[in-house]
Amino acid sequence: MGLQDAHPVVTPLEPGVDLSIDAPGVSPKTLDQSGTSRYRQAIGLLMYLSLGTRPDITYTVSTLSRFLDAPHTTHMESVKCVFKYLKGSRDLRLYLRGDQPLGYSNADFASDQDRYSILGYAFFIGHGAISWSSKKQPLVTLSSCESEYVALTHASKELLWLRKLVEEIFAPLKSLTTLYCDDQGAIILSKDSTFHAHTKHIDTCFHFICQTVINNQVQLIYCPTNEMVADIFTKSLTHIRFEKFRSLLGLRYP
Repeated sequence: MGLQDAHPVVTPLEPGVDLSIDAPGVSPKTLDQSGTSRYRQAIGLLMYLSLGTRPDITYTVSTLSRFLDAPHTTHMESVKCVFKYLKGSRDLRLYLRGDQPLGYSNADFASDQDRYSILGYAFFIGHGAISWSSKKQPLVTLSSCESEYVALTHASKELLWLRKLVEEIFAPLKSLTTLYCDDQGAIILSKDSTFHAHTKHIDTCFHFICQTVINNQVQLIYCPTNEMVADIFTKSLTHIRFEKFRSLLGLRYP
């Protein structure tokens, strides 16, 4: 991409940027066939890195991967921005230590142009992230509480798998796994085994979190928004917040 002499940037995506095709800041010019092929190859490379050792670029890569069919020139410039960020942070290492799993779950309500919320979660063994995700929710929710509730269900499924993995490697877990959420309403709803009238429109599968709580496999604890690590998987952040959460994920310089 000719980025050998490019100046590094401090975040993979500018805060508040809208990459929707009809957004005011997005060029109407689409890439030709050759450019589209390079775009897809670049996203593949970034996705491999994101899934392996760089959770800090996961939200950006997830966002840019939505435009694989017909990327615009603006999207290619955003891809180059990710590589510039990686160039400036190539020495970051993901440090793993500890043996007790815990997780963070978050959602950015109706932030997408089509009003779908973005969910994100991160799970830790001790002080280093071992599992993370950023994706668009599969249904339109009607409130931030509902979007957080759906995010908790996705996170709880990952939590159960990780508990089984830890038990196979170490020993049976005698304590509940902590899952942090920054929405009190979603926590209350998850602890109630009855389906409230205003959540009947949510598919039954998304009430799975209630079963997880009832079975004493997870304890939901409120976490203030400014301490919600999973925020880095739901939106583009300012430099200060981005660096803070990146460090909390276990990504540090030697």
